[in-house]
Amino acid sequence: MGDRDYRKTITSAADAITKEVDLQVAEPADNKTIYLHEVTRCMRRSYYDRFERLEPETKGFGNLFGGLIRKLPYGSKMAEFAIEDIKLKGQSDMIVDDIVIVFKTVSIAPETPFASDILYLNACMWISGKQDGVIIYITGDGSETSFVSAKEKKMFEEVIRRVRVFSNLVGERKVPILEPSAECTQCQYYERCYIKRNEGKQFSLTELFGLKNK
Repeated sequence: MGDRDYRKTITSAADAITKEVDLQVAEPADNKTIYLHEVTRCMRRSYYDRFERLEPETKGFGNLFGGLIRKLPYGSKMAEFAIEDIKLKGQSDMIVDDIVIVFKTVSIAPETPFASDILYLNACMWISGKQDGVIIYITGDGSETSFVSAKEKKMFEEVIRRVRVFSNLVGERKVPILEPSAECTQCQYYERCYIKRNEGKQFSLTELFGLKNK
């Protein structure tokens, strides 16, 4: 193997792929360009990503996986949808036989698809002009669970509403409201919304309520 640093090479390759995903954020103050992932997840997190960005402690394998898929022959391209003077940009992972496909990596396969994933998939169908879509969840052991969805207008109208809200908040430099979800505990901005994860000090009930033994 010689003296070559293969770990560094692998890390560099992974960063090159995930960079493609990371770049899918508009210029901070550009409230006329909105990316789909910014409004189908917590908008407060998307806002901080624009103006006060913190890198997550670890790169998500989901980003890496999505970046790899998009480089395949069936990988999809960035699409655009006009909402008045706002450009909504979005990208699925693949489009095969006119079916929009989105891959998600999870630790445990869900019994039903996550709401944010359904919003994202449905919007991808509208933006790309397709009628059908599939979400495929892949776990660490390689098993997969898929959910089929047809294009639905009401859901896309909700995305459009969120696009307008996020555009206004970015333009006015106002932080979006809290949107609690299961993703909060893994978010790099957790402490800006809630208490610190671990203060390193234990409190007893006696100390907490000011009680003393007599």
